[in-house]
Order: sequence, then C-alpha cells, then structure tokens
Amino acid sequence: MPSAAEQLAAHINLGVFAKATELKRRLWFTLGALVIYRLGTYIPLPGIDARILQDIFQQNAGGILGMFDMLAGGALSRMTIFALNIMPYISSSIIMQLLTTASSTLESLKKEGEIGRKKINQYTRYLTVLIAALQAYGIAVGLEGMTAKVDSAVIWGTFEFRFAAVVTMVGGTMFLMWLGEQITARGIGNGISLIIFAGIVANIPHALAATLELGRTGALSVLVIVGLLVMAIFVVMLIVLVERAQRRILVQYPKRQQGARVYGGESTHLPLKINASGVIPPIFASSILLLPITAASFSAGRGPEWLTTLTVLLGHGQPLYLGLYTALIAFFAFFYTAVVFNPTETAENLKKYGGFILGIRPGRNTADYLDYVLTRLTVIGALYLIVLSVLPELLISHWAVPFYFGGTSLLIVVTVTMDTVAQIQSHLLAHQYEGLIKKAKLRGKRV
Repeated sequence: MPSAAEQLAAHINLGVFAKATELKRRLWFTLGALVIYRLGTYIPLPGIDARILQDIFQQNAGGILGMFDMLAGGALSRMTIFALNIMPYISSSIIMQLLTTASSTLESLKKEGEIGRKKINQYTRYLTVLIAALQAYGIAVGLEGMTAKVDSAVIWGTFEFRFAAVVTMVGGTMFLMWLGEQITARGIGNGISLIIFAGIVANIPHALAATLELGRTGALSVLVIVGLLVMAIFVVMLIVLVERAQRRILVQYPKRQQGARVYGGESTHLPLKINASGVIPPIFASSILLLPITAASFSAGRGPEWLTTLTVLLGHGQPLYLGLYTALIAFFAFFYTAVVFNPTETAENLKKYGGFILGIRPGRNTADYLDYVLTRLTVIGALYLIVLSVLPELLISHWAVPFYFGGTSLLIVVTVTMDTVAQIQSHLLAHQYEGLIKKAKLRGKRV
C-alpha cells in the first residue's frame, strides 16, 4: 500500500496534469502525428502485387529485411509509401556526426552555435534525400527480380515502376523527417525516436499472437513461452538499470573576489553514461552481417558458391555469426562513443571556465583521466549491449522467436519511454512552478 505522502503526491500530480493545458495540447498533437504515421504504413506503392509480395517477404524475413521491417513498423513487408521509414535520416545524421569529427569546416560550423547547427541540419537533409533515393532505387530493382513461383511482384513496366517507387519512397521518408521535427517542436519527446517506437509497439501484439500460435501448434512448449516472458521482463529491468546509471565526476569551480563580494566556489557533476552509444552498435552490426543472407535469398540459390557457404556460416545461432556479431557490437560501441564524447574538448571547456576535477591537473591530464573513465564505462556498456543482443539471437535461431522480442527492439522501446516520461514530468514541474509564481504575485499585490 502506498504511504499517505505518496498518495498526496499522486493527487497533486493529477491535479497539475488536469490544469496543464499546454501539456495536454502537446500530447494530443503527438498522438495525432503518430496516428498519421501509422495510416501511412498501410498505403501501398503503385505497381505492386501485394499477395505475391507477401509470399516473397515471408521467404526472406530471416535476413536484414526482418530487422528493418521491425523498425519500419511492418511498412517494408507491405511495401508502402513509408517502406524506408526514417532510417535514411538516421544514417545521414550518423554520417554527418562522423564527418564533423573528420572535417575542420564542419567542426567550425558546429562551434558557431545556432546558425552552424541549422546549416549542419540542412546538409543532413540533403544527404537524407540522396541516401533515400539510392535505397529506394535498390529496392525497386530488387523487387523486379523477386518472384514467387512464376509470378513477379511488379506489375508495371520497368521505367514507370522505378520512377514511381523512388519518388514515392523518398517523399515518404522526407514527410516522416518533417513529421518527426514537428513532434519534437510541438509535441512531447524526440519525434524521430517516437516514430520508430510507434512502429515497434504497433506490431508487438501481432508478434505475441504469433508466439502463442507456435505454442498452440506445439512448436513451442508452454515452459518456453513463460521463460520468454520472464526473460523479456528481466531485459526491461536491465535496460532501465543501465540506461539510468551514470558515473558522476565531481567538478569544482574556484572562488573569485570582486570588490567585497566573493563569487564561485560551487561544485557540480559531469555525468557520463554507461551506454553512450545507445542502440547504434546492434543495428549497424546486424545490418552488416545480414547482408550476405539477404543477397543469397534474392539470388534464390543461383548465386556463386562462396555466397551460399557464407550464408550457411552466418546463419542465426552459428558460432561464426555470433563471434562476428559480438566483435562488431564492441567495435561500434567504442567507435560511436568516441564520436559523441570528446574528452579533449570537454577538458578544454572545463579549463576555459575555470573548472577542474579534484586531484587532476587541468588540460591534458584532465583529458587523459576522462578518457580513462570513459573507456572503462564503454567496456561495461559494450558487454551490456552484447548480452542484450546475442541472447535473443539464440532464441531466434532455436525457437523462431520474432524480432520484436529481441534486445534491440526492447532497448528502443524502453529508452524512448523513459525519455518521454521524463519530458512529461518536466512539463508538469514547470507548470507547477508557474502556478506558484502566479500565486506569489497575487499575494504580493494584496499585501
């Protein structure tokens, strides 16, 4: 039973929420935008035979298509206008972050503040169009060569279908990019993350029904299904624990005297996350390893012999696949952490504003210390991602569990949920402060 203090706090929060009209408006806008997104995932591309396409996709769902279809909320298997989803924009953003660290021009733009950020965002959009166009053209060409028995999935001419597919899918990706930006600006949470979140969550009931159907037909025992549910709960608890964990480094600012007053002397914390790379390493590692499987499935056994052999060795649950998967996750965890956090730049900023870490000299020594701490944290984060990703791979290979119960999908769902709830709480707290300020002003006027 909750205590009296907890019940009072919940009552106050409900009362604040009832009066927070701005927050309710943002929530309704976010919900409406996500509904529009889900409706778009059912509008098919022109020139496609949906029945044949569904048969073809079921044959190729074990490759990279299965994972991307999970992130696209089923739009890829239905080959709709949102088939590419928001993935080209995410790829473009990652590439721009990498180029920012390698190019002095982009790095100087990043340091220019809001103006530089807008220019980098504009370059990111241009790159998104290019990536989306290349991916859309590749999908269109691949669809022309895909057949079920003797029928082709494409019922239009070559030029007409390719042109319509590229224009439609690129337009769908750009619309989702704009929709995500609108959610971020006028709604609650990160719009891009919420779009991916909505796609995964919308298909979880179907995945759950498919798993229960496996149990009904005897393909999975009741004990295995219960074990899967317990594992999913454990994974969610692990994600919450690790994603909320921080290594806080104490930063001290010296005192300074101006006239008769003494300023400064306060201390703060520099928070370092255990998993600074997020969900990027598993996605990139899966994409690289599943490409041979998908290429072999497209060739329908007519490809070179080495491709068939490589496909067998890189099958789900195979030792070579698990070994390479683990190595790639660890590599991308360290690589992307180095991209998002620069110890040297952080040390220079601390030195610039007079901050220092107790027992560590400012400048190079501070940078080395931050790099040492971050390296140890990244080792823990990489092991966490490996456990989170490899364990579901074993389940998928042995019991054909859907991707939706994998560590990557649960990681996305849990982290986006935590971020959105934190933003809602921030809005409620801000609204509560505004109410207190208004009451204080009214009391002042009465006095």
